[in-house]
Amino acid sequence: MMAAMLTGCGGGPKEVDPDLGAAKLYEKARQSMATGNYGNAIARYERLEGRFPFSNYTKQAQLDIIFCYYQNNEPDAAIDAADQFILENPTHPRVDYANYIKGMIFFPKKRNKLSKLFKVDPTERPPYEARTSFNNFHYLVTNFPDSPYSANARQRMIYLQNFLAKYEIHVARYYMDRGAYVAALRRAEKVLIQFQGTPSVENALAVMIDAYQKLNFPDMARQTEEVLRLNSGKLANARLSTASAD
Repeated sequence: MMAAMLTGCGGGPKEVDPDLGAAKLYEKARQSMATGNYGNAIARYERLEGRFPFSNYTKQAQLDIIFCYYQNNEPDAAIDAADQFILENPTHPRVDYANYIKGMIFFPKKRNKLSKLFKVDPTERPPYEARTSFNNFHYLVTNFPDSPYSANARQRMIYLQNFLAKYEIHVARYYMDRGAYVAALRRAEKVLIQFQGTPSVENALAVMIDAYQKLNFPDMARQTEEVLRLNSGKLANARLSTASAD
């Protein structure tokens, strides 16, 4: 009796009818997904793929299950499912979606209440996931420029560029605090080269000025100060233009 009760209370689908057809099984999985019961949907999609591997419903299920894994906080499973779909269906009309979800899986999560309470800045941590997300979105917009997901991916790439630039500034300041001025310069220069147009450019120039002064290169410091002054003017004008447009 206890075993039966435990089986009945499990997280998988209650429907175990072996005669359930592909269409009905897919419909039930979609219903589970639509109501946010992703664990139930995953179990049904997996069952559909196992019983009807060549069904047209299975192709769509393979895409849906990527999303379900992602929403169910199973990133590794989502990546494996996306990679498998891309490998097996390189010309599928919705292969762009699989690439988009790969970018979303690694996209930085919103700060929770504890992070805000303790003022945890996610840009201070090594940004492996942010870089991976950026690379996946870059692949999408490069190879599928007309995809309905490309516009959103481009917007997220702008956010990720700012995110990655901030990390480089944190590292540069870390080196400055420890007297590693040459290393700080290299990090600041990286921001100028790789993240042009981000707000962190001004911070990078400020780090460079400080580093040149510490290294006793007054001419380089003055030249960088002039660049910072010009750059600040351009950013100020851009902000004014944006404000006027609003």
